[in-house]
Amino acid sequence: MRKIVLMMSVSLDGFLEGPDRELDWHLVDEEVHTHFNEYLSTVGAFLNGRVTHELMAGFWPSADEDPANAGPVADYASIWRDTPKIVYSTTLRDAGWNTTVVRDIVPDEVEALKAQPGGDLALGGAGVAATFLRLDLVDEYRIYVHPVLIGRGKRLFPDLTAKKDLRLAETRVFGNGVVLLRYTRA
Repeated sequence: MRKIVLMMSVSLDGFLEGPDRELDWHLVDEEVHTHFNEYLSTVGAFLNGRVTHELMAGFWPSADEDPANAGPVADYASIWRDTPKIVYSTTLRDAGWNTTVVRDIVPDEVEALKAQPGGDLALGGAGVAATFLRLDLVDEYRIYVHPVLIGRGKRLFPDLTAKKDLRLAETRVFGNGVVLLRYTRA
């Protein structure tokens, strides 16, 4: 059975974005981006909310056409285009780029999606991740901790109401100081 894998970058103080949605503190160099590509090229689908999908769709469809985006950035453009995407949104009507729009996160439908053949399902986006967490639908956490304190913004785990026991599955330290913490359900 496929897993729902929450994959997010956070500051050391637990924020996934700054107060004005800024991400300029992310330290994604060639080593980190290559690591992302290696994993994301194996997933069966990307699961995102509307905001994250629109940010991605605003850049990745043609990112590899710009010579300034050589290397892992260009490589990711084809991964993003080719991988099926599910966008959870009540307002988006059509998303293009190999994307299916789903109105609601229904646990039985997510379980049916997990039962389909293929690679794991990469979950991203603050709002949709919060709902998946609240519904206890996340099987694995790939948290990339960036060596920066930003002080305020949107927290990755703002509204947890119950303890969730996890098992450490992997750690990795990248040359730029980013640390991967990978956890699975206990």
